[in-house]
Amino acid sequence: MSKEKERRMFVGVVWNCVGEFKLLLTALLFLCSLITLLHFIPFRFSFSPSDFSNCISTPTTPLHSISHINTTNSSPPTSTPPLPPSLEKDRVLENGVVKRAFNGFGSAAYNFILMSAYRGGYNTFAVMGLASKPLHVYGKPSYLCEWVPFDKQQNPISVAGQKILPDWGYGRVYTVLSINCTFPVPVGDGNTAGKLLIHATTNGNGDTTVNVTDTFEALTEAEQDFVNFTSTYEAPPKYDFLYCGSSLYGNLSPQRVREWLAFHVRLFGEKSHFVIHDAGGVHEGVMEVLKPWMDKGYVTLQDIRDQERFDGYYHNQFLVVNDCLHRYKFQAKWMFFFDVDEYIFVPKKSTIKSVVNSLSDYTQFTIEQMPMSNKLCLAEDRGKTYRKWGFEKLVYKDVKRGIWRDRKYAVQPRNVIANGVHMSQNTVGKTTHKTEGRIKYFHYHGTIAERREPCRQLVNATAITVDGTPYVVDTTMRDIAATVKRFELKMIGSTLQRTRQ
Repeated sequence: MSKEKERRMFVGVVWNCVGEFKLLLTALLFLCSLITLLHFIPFRFSFSPSDFSNCISTPTTPLHSISHINTTNSSPPTSTPPLPPSLEKDRVLENGVVKRAFNGFGSAAYNFILMSAYRGGYNTFAVMGLASKPLHVYGKPSYLCEWVPFDKQQNPISVAGQKILPDWGYGRVYTVLSINCTFPVPVGDGNTAGKLLIHATTNGNGDTTVNVTDTFEALTEAEQDFVNFTSTYEAPPKYDFLYCGSSLYGNLSPQRVREWLAFHVRLFGEKSHFVIHDAGGVHEGVMEVLKPWMDKGYVTLQDIRDQERFDGYYHNQFLVVNDCLHRYKFQAKWMFFFDVDEYIFVPKKSTIKSVVNSLSDYTQFTIEQMPMSNKLCLAEDRGKTYRKWGFEKLVYKDVKRGIWRDRKYAVQPRNVIANGVHMSQNTVGKTTHKTEGRIKYFHYHGTIAERREPCRQLVNATAITVDGTPYVVDTTMRDIAATVKRFELKMIGSTLQRTRQ
């Protein structure tokens, strides 16, 4: 009886509320129709069906907390973008001539891309970066250096910057630019911080109606930064030899990198350091080879992959070596510039120290190349090549005469303003190229990027001509391979014994 009574009560309530139910159903039908209709409204309207649905949903956040959420968790409202400038149009002059209009949009390249800036003395700085190549080839941009002390009682001082283009015209969209800022008096000290500003002016190049000046902060120096510089500047160099490497890219062979490092750490000795620049070539296998030497303090690895955004020559290697020069300028007696498929060699009765001491009167000396075949090996190594190191088995030297071969070089960095890949043209002091018999380098071109066994042809002869190029056997490097292997084992143990090609 109670269930029957409840059913009759429910029916009664529903019957008495028929009008309200009809109104509710009508409202829901209207809203659904409106939401469906909004799908067909043109896109220029700024709201959507989902937005409308959100409007009728029940808010879960109290009104008094909405402003707090917007100011802390939401991005600030975007300002209305400026209207584009009105276009100039063709028009007919009074004399009947049709004057055509030209309208420019956007920029093809940055005015300047800053990589680094370093103090080079008490009154001088070096600023490294990339700049628009057409701007420098066809225009005359200028640079003003300004030192701004943080002490308001001291006045800023300005001087014209000396621009240096060290990449010999090899740039592409961008060229390498080094700006030398030398003030007439010392700036900054251990008691006053400051900053270096660069005012880069196009001087109407690119558009003669517009003279654009871009000002950027190249360097900020705290008091302690100056103190640290002074201690480095006035102290003897930390390293006897420092290697500045070019950009490493591609699918490099871990084994070839392993061999190169072991060879040159042994050659340059305990007071040496190697700066490696990763432009995409230091994959996991290469990193495993570098890590033991990094842990020993011999190697610094710098990730420069972001420079690939900017279209310069050869992974911007001229920029990289100039940065390395100024970054470590006062930390090394000598800096060497060569590649990881090249091996520096001095005769048995000499050491690398005795060689540079004999050339200490020169700021720079260049090094003769010994080009080696990257595929010819001795027939006696058949079946054993996989156990031998690259410079141990590639023993055929190219002896073709009458052709120019690139040289590599070393400098005393304190006397160098800017540098290149094969030599520097901006030095203070003398340069010599007469180093034959004292130092040379063996070049195994392309082997660093070869992940398979390099020996393609086994030869049972002391001389051979291949594709018009004469080769002779030269076992100079082969003869010291065992010594280098023992040195590696002594220094870092057997951790790299299973390194792959």
